[in-house]
Amino acid sequence: MEDAEAAFRELVAGRGDALARTAFLLTGDWAKAEDLVQSALATTWAHWRSLREPGAAEAYTRRCMARLATSWWRRKWRGEVPTAELPDLTGRSPYDDVDVARVVTAALAQLSPKQRTVVVLRYFDDLTETDTAAAIGCAVGTVKSVHAAAIARLRALDCWDDVLPEGAGR
Repeated sequence: MEDAEAAFRELVAGRGDALARTAFLLTGDWAKAEDLVQSALATTWAHWRSLREPGAAEAYTRRCMARLATSWWRRKWRGEVPTAELPDLTGRSPYDDVDVARVVTAALAQLSPKQRTVVVLRYFDDLTETDTAAAIGCAVGTVKSVHAAAIARLRALDCWDDVLPEGAGR
């Protein structure tokens, strides 16, 4: 049990920031991203003993995040109500000082939830088509077609060159 606990703590400490970044790109909101990471890590810990190898824990956590984010999108009520006054910020984005962050976030917001998930996993987490398909639980062909539609949508935006990495989808 102590080995499992140590391995889990290592996952959280070593990859927590990367998981949070992915969650932010999936949700577009830091508060929701923190909730998403926490929920995915809780699920990972609950299933820790069933993991074949501890090295697969990060991939399992990312898959949990993708599935949770998808289930949250499907909810009719999003849990937030617009108000006249903006609430205090809960945290600081590591991208606050980078102008490109606004462009990326705005571009990702133009995509459907599935397209956004595929783009985030493929370009920001650098997963292969096969790994992306496994993470979201669909066929590789589905990832390819969703990816193509997402790239076409991003091309239609004026910020194409600012959003995707060099050579992506061209």
